[in-house]
Amino acid sequence: MVRFNGVSKLWRRWLRHQRPAGRLLRWSALQSSLVLLLCLVVAGASSLPWLLKPDLQPGVLAPFNAIAPKDALVQDSTALEQRRSTLVARSVVQVLDAEQTQALKLRLERQLSELQQVSESGSAARVGPVNLSTDEQIWLEQRSDQDRLAWDNGVRQAAQRMLSQGLVSTLAVDQLREAADLQLQGDAIDNPAARSVAGKLLVSSLQGSSNLRTDPNLSKQLIEEQLTKQGIPTIDVRKGDLITRKGEPISPQAYDVLDFFGKVKREPQPLIWLGRFLEALFACGVMLLVMRRERPGLEVRHALLALGLLLLAQLAKLWFQSTVSPLAVLVPPTLILTEGLGTGCGLAWMAIAALIWPLPVNGLGHGRLLIAVAVSTTGGVIAGRQRSRGQLLQLAVLLPLGALVSQWVLLQLQPFTGWRLWGSLNPGLDELSTDALLLGLLLMLSLLMIPMLEGSFGLLTRARLLELADQERPLLRRLSSEAPGTFEHTLMICGLAEEGARAINADVNLIRTGSLYHDVGKLHAPDWFIENQKDGPNPHDALNDPEQSAAILQAHVDEGLKLAKRHRLPRPITDFIPEHQGTLKMGFFLHKARQINPNIEEKRFRYHGPSPRSKETGILMLADGCEAALRSLPPDTSEAEAKDTVRRIVESRQQDGQLRKSGLSRSEVELVVQAFVKVWRRMRHRRIPYPIPARPRHSA
Repeated sequence: MVRFNGVSKLWRRWLRHQRPAGRLLRWSALQSSLVLLLCLVVAGASSLPWLLKPDLQPGVLAPFNAIAPKDALVQDSTALEQRRSTLVARSVVQVLDAEQTQALKLRLERQLSELQQVSESGSAARVGPVNLSTDEQIWLEQRSDQDRLAWDNGVRQAAQRMLSQGLVSTLAVDQLREAADLQLQGDAIDNPAARSVAGKLLVSSLQGSSNLRTDPNLSKQLIEEQLTKQGIPTIDVRKGDLITRKGEPISPQAYDVLDFFGKVKREPQPLIWLGRFLEALFACGVMLLVMRRERPGLEVRHALLALGLLLLAQLAKLWFQSTVSPLAVLVPPTLILTEGLGTGCGLAWMAIAALIWPLPVNGLGHGRLLIAVAVSTTGGVIAGRQRSRGQLLQLAVLLPLGALVSQWVLLQLQPFTGWRLWGSLNPGLDELSTDALLLGLLLMLSLLMIPMLEGSFGLLTRARLLELADQERPLLRRLSSEAPGTFEHTLMICGLAEEGARAINADVNLIRTGSLYHDVGKLHAPDWFIENQKDGPNPHDALNDPEQSAAILQAHVDEGLKLAKRHRLPRPITDFIPEHQGTLKMGFFLHKARQINPNIEEKRFRYHGPSPRSKETGILMLADGCEAALRSLPPDTSEAEAKDTVRRIVESRQQDGQLRKSGLSRSEVELVVQAFVKVWRRMRHRRIPYPIPARPRHSA
């Protein structure tokens, strides 16, 4: 019994740790139905390959003894694939590249022009395109214009003949010179010096260059022709041969024979499909639960974005099948979700997308998939700490390079591990570079899409928070100029709230930005708030109506929400405007109203709320209440007295039920109190009095 109680206690403690840190944002029935519908679509796409899945596969245990019913020649698909991969490396068809050919001709023309300048200026006056001997210099200076034109045309014709046959960049210089001598023809080049200069010029123009390019269609056609000549590999089966023995693994050759004789069924298998469908549906549910735990304020559009990206990943896997690049499928969406929803949500998406991979990756083991998961995890963790779009741009360059190096290392370890990255083909650096280049392009595209997704799906990235916190933004500039007292009060609260958030590991960037905008509603009537009145009269005294004064105070919340909507502030920032006041009492005006009418209802003098629903808005409420009290403490106040003052204000908020939905625990509240006092202590630091020299007096 004691053991059972201990296990039950551990279970309850574990459940408590798995609960969201804040209050969950409720979804309506229609919104939940839409999310469920998209989960069903994702599950259907993930399970589609198993709808007509063969009941047998190479490598599985044979469920029966199979005997060949007749003689047959069966195509050996495994040997055919191996032979095709062997031919790929030596069956490359190259054709002339017109652009490169034209570039080489232009290079030759430039060198002909430079050689003419040498002949006009004298041998010692200019450096030419080739080194000339004494006889060659004499010939160059003595030739006539007619001889020059004929010689130039002879060189061009020789170059044309060489280019029409195709040039290889690795051809040795001696071989290229011999080919040039064979192609030089005509009376203008009969002179030994003329022939020697022409050969040197052709070698200088064409050496190390190629005007060929690979034609994939012709290469594929050549491979098929060579396969036809060599013959399709077949398996000679005799009547009565044992194909498979029950309980033994099915070999690839045995599978081909079974498929030939119709022993492999491809009829609908609803039970297998249903299992895969439920598995994918359950995975989607787990992903949403993890994301809501990591981000209690997860909106429906956030969930739809995550599921939409998961659906795109599944469709890409189905469309490209075994040739799909796991890097291209997993890394960019992980980066987008990490930036918009946090590292936990991005990694949860990546884990589910990797687990419900519908088809095996080409080759593997699972080497490429493991590399994609490792790169996605690294990118998600690093992106969650980035504070600018420039750092993300650097990450978009470094991740493909890291993926390229990782795949190359895995390829070198292939003989020892048995992992095959690209099926039966042995990829070179070009194929790996293409994979990394595709990832880099998709990451760049993702970075371009993030600002658009911020507006469409309400994502709030760190970069966006830092942009909104810029005090040069129009709304904050207007607050500082039209309500300077409120702006100064805002900056003081911002310092308190930041330190409080830092003390409990809350979102410092969010609370800093939310603090700057929490009182923007006071712009509708700044003179009605004490911090902006300076030495002038208080308009509330002239109004002399407590209910109207309370309505004006409530209006700063309502007007703030209107301004936030007009300036398209994200919802997490907008929540700070009503929640920093919650449903607090307007005590001063309630007291004045009860002097006039003792029976007046208290709810008329409470803010409309809601009360704080996150740790960040809860901290801001406490900072807003403590700022004036800390500012007004006399210079000789001790730290203990300051802490008691803050604690009394905090306890009054707790007793009023304002922090009930915020998720702040007692220990966290105490840490926030200590953080506030730390900020107050920094504000009240001592300064050395500097002597001010007296102004010199001037005689009349």
